[in-house]
Amino acid sequence: MTVRPVAKAGIVVAGYVAAVAVASLVLRVYIAATSGADRQTYGGMYAFGDSLLFLGVAGVAAIPATGAALFFLRSHRGFWRILSIGGLATAATAILASVLFLAMRATAGHGPLQSWAMLTPLRILVAPLLALFFLLAGLFAPTRSARLCLASAAAIEVVAFVAVAGTWWVSGR
Repeated sequence: MTVRPVAKAGIVVAGYVAAVAVASLVLRVYIAATSGADRQTYGGMYAFGDSLLFLGVAGVAAIPATGAALFFLRSHRGFWRILSIGGLATAATAILASVLFLAMRATAGHGPLQSWAMLTPLRILVAPLLALFFLLAGLFAPTRSARLCLASAAAIEVVAFVAVAGTWWVSGR
């Protein structure tokens, strides 16, 4: 049985809509459970945490839709070549961000790189979702070279995240 491209796209879009709905529901429950004076006083902090929670839940809930999309794209070799190269290029930014973050933290520098270093935590916070995506894509990749590239990109994302998160954890103690 062959599935029409429109039906494939509908399946994927429905999966992403369901993922957003699940993330919205989880966020509403979390906000209701944490409502109080602190939420009013530290609104910006809570908003940032809420956005991280939403993105994390949506990312995990979108795994079936992403898996379906990757399965449907399995026969398109050009897509996998571009995804493999793009994955490694994206992972290179994780290396750059973690090195820049750790270097600025060690030197407490005030140079031209300081403004870029301030953005590195945002890049590092996205690393777990990117690692999950690259790992999932590697499972669906049709060629050995694409699987190796995507697995390498996932590993790089994990190492970059652990390196920076480890310093956050140690400094918080």
